[in-house]
Amino acid sequence: MSEEIPAAVRRALDAIDALDNDAFVAAFAADGYVNDWGREFRGHDRIRSWSDNELIGKNVTFTGTEVSTAGNPLTILTQVGGDGFNGPSHFTFDVQNDELASMTITA
Repeated sequence: MSEEIPAAVRRALDAIDALDNDAFVAAFAADGYVNDWGREFRGHDRIRSWSDNELIGKNVTFTGTEVSTAGNPLTILTQVGGDGFNGPSHFTFDVQNDELASMTITA
């Protein structure tokens, strides 16, 4: 991946790679949210709980990650692996004030 990825998105992706839930949650604004295939989790506590059960808590891996839509919002396409969902997914990140306002996961 290239330098076109904003710092807030890079922090979240690095946290996912390191399986570091504290760093992942810290990448979000206090009122930020995750939209996981239509299910919304808003605020740090709900994002942490979601990640414990669906992302970092499932030892997620991202491989073959590439930017599919540059800009803001930015969308990446990645192959998700781990102990939960496995398969290709798009992750769309909206960055506001160097924090993630949202992360939306779709097919």
